[in-house]
Amino acid sequence: MAEAAKKKLKIMIQGYWGSNEPTKAGFPFDHGIILAEAGHEVQIFLIAEAVSLFRRATAETVVPVGWPPLSQVMDKAVASGIQLYACHSCSNARGITEADLVPYKAKWGGPPVLVELVEWADKIMTL
Repeated sequence: MAEAAKKKLKIMIQGYWGSNEPTKAGFPFDHGIILAEAGHEVQIFLIAEAVSLFRRATAETVVPVGWPPLSQVMDKAVASGIQLYACHSCSNARGITEADLVPYKAKWGGPPVLVELVEWADKIMTL
């Protein structure tokens, strides 16, 4: 039986976890990389404590069980073509600046961006 052609999906991943849960913090990036390598288009929107990962010094100290420092995983996600977003309100509350977003080519996101991503996506994952 011939295998049907795979549909290229648009997948939005929303991440909540920060440095207090290193392994959970890594899931959006790890899953995003796997999906991007499988040919899907992925965008990651970080909210709540997850925005603290944009602070490079924090990402370098967050080490999920069995993985390299999260900064390396985040770099790989960006290299895989994954667009990252930081909730602007969450970032302001945690002192995350635009300069923190630059190494990850991340963009600010607020309610309108969240709506756009939800409307764009075929699938949504919350991790």
